[in-house]
Amino acid sequence: MPIYLAPLEDMRFVLHELYDSKTIADLPDAAEFTPELMDSVLEEAAKFTEGVLFPLNQSGDLQGCTFENGVVRTPPGFRAAYDAYREGGWTAMSAAPEFGGQGMPVAVSMCVEEMMCSANVAFGLYPGLTHGAYLALYHHGTDAQKQMFLPKMVAGEWSGTMCLTEAHCGTDLGLLRTKAVPNGDGSYALTGAKIFISAGEHDLTENIIHLVLARLPDAPPGVKGISLFVVPKFLVKEDGSLGGRNGVTCTAIEHKMGIKASATCALAFDGAKGWLVGEPHKGLRAMFTMMNTERLSVGIQGLGVAEAAYQNAVNYARERLQGRSLSGPKYPDKPADPILVHPDVRRMLLTMRAYIEGCRALSGWVAREIDILHRTDDEEAKLVADDFTALLTPVVKAMFTDLGFEVTSMALQCYGGHGYIRDHGMEQYMRDARIFMLYEGTNGVQALDLVGRKLPQEGGRLLTRFLDPVLEFIEENEDEEMAPFITPLSSALENLQVATGHIMETGLSNHDEIGAAAADYLRLFGLTALGFMWARMAKLSLPKAEQRFYKAKLATAKFFMQRLLPQTGALLAGIQSGAEVMMEMEDAAF
Repeated sequence: MPIYLAPLEDMRFVLHELYDSKTIADLPDAAEFTPELMDSVLEEAAKFTEGVLFPLNQSGDLQGCTFENGVVRTPPGFRAAYDAYREGGWTAMSAAPEFGGQGMPVAVSMCVEEMMCSANVAFGLYPGLTHGAYLALYHHGTDAQKQMFLPKMVAGEWSGTMCLTEAHCGTDLGLLRTKAVPNGDGSYALTGAKIFISAGEHDLTENIIHLVLARLPDAPPGVKGISLFVVPKFLVKEDGSLGGRNGVTCTAIEHKMGIKASATCALAFDGAKGWLVGEPHKGLRAMFTMMNTERLSVGIQGLGVAEAAYQNAVNYARERLQGRSLSGPKYPDKPADPILVHPDVRRMLLTMRAYIEGCRALSGWVAREIDILHRTDDEEAKLVADDFTALLTPVVKAMFTDLGFEVTSMALQCYGGHGYIRDHGMEQYMRDARIFMLYEGTNGVQALDLVGRKLPQEGGRLLTRFLDPVLEFIEENEDEEMAPFITPLSSALENLQVATGHIMETGLSNHDEIGAAAADYLRLFGLTALGFMWARMAKLSLPKAEQRFYKAKLATAKFFMQRLLPQTGALLAGIQSGAEVMMEMEDAAF
């Protein structure tokens, strides 16, 4: 049976030491969020995720969701767990107080989100989609829409979805065909079909609020003709009570590789009544409020599942006896040594640990900037935070999920053949993690977003929001003690700058160069960002190196710098090789 314990010690390190959580209370309307309060929230979240959600993870995967006569039922235990989740106030944690939320800083809610994903990522998708829909309505809905939908969504009584994908179009939303025709009373009749709708139908809440992309009759072609509509499963009366069933039905659920306890639905809209959100033909702008939030959340899904897989791999490596150490028996009183003594197993475990803790630190930086963006009155600080989060969103989504899958694969490898069978839970983590690289925009799309949109945006201003702090840190820490961390970081940063210049120069004359370099560039960027995180964590750990936690931090930091960060050199070489080697092959030859 798998295990999971929330990594509270490392979360507190990131929250309080790496980013000084006391500064959160200095932001407007945040005075109550003291380090002590944050710790109590994390401790309660750990109890809930370990004790309520985690025991349902394997059974939920085994039993999955069921579909019969248009009705979707979640696995046994999920309804009770959701009721407990809602009654505990977790659905309201980071929502605005004006709609019943607690206004919790993102720095805290992101840690709680990671715990949920580690314990039961399929369960976490239900409230996760609701929060994304809440944000889209909060930022783009009318006052009447907000009053009608948000209090119930924040309370967890109603859930939410985002309905983009159609059978013939995924990433290219300009091809979507769903129509919205005015009813003459301010509402619209929506007709069309959507697929791959997470939490599109289920038995956890009494109503589901769908956010649907569709075209008005006068819509121009392409993405400039897409509008956003709010379409409830049950219509809502003026007093807030539920009315009749709307014209939206679930026609099927997908039979999937992983996240089987999450209902992935095909929805049919047959004259369903909806209301315009935001301006006509400006639906993508509103939907991207939700999608960008979801992309960061998907990154945290990768981190969360990786953490759970790593914990189990370490536990197995300590217990599994197999062979003797190459340098002589380490446990002579036992019939064999635990596999933890073998260099290759330690290579895998240290790689997992270095990626996980580096990603957690980077997510803490992003969370801090989101809190600044949403709370500060300083317009310059708000601009910096907005630039930074826009730049890092594709990196977090793609890098964290790529590494999440790699970590689950390595964790399974530590088990050998035992990892391939169901009992130990490793194969589920690997199956669950695979979808993260695909939904909310595939990782290839994220790489194109980074290279094709974010790098040249505002004359390259967004990139400086990352480069400037790294350069400043390097300049301030060029001493003998920090040399093992600063020298590799400087080399990686130079590789990133050279790669950036190469792409900007060659991409002007041949856009294929951008596409050819994009995936390698995002990985190079992500590794450099993790290198910066590890250098910062090493600096904090050096004065406390005699303590177990900080000693392990330093050892992991050295491993990352010496064994993982050098990948940036190979990535740069690949980028500089150009697009021709990819594009010269004739189509018929594949």
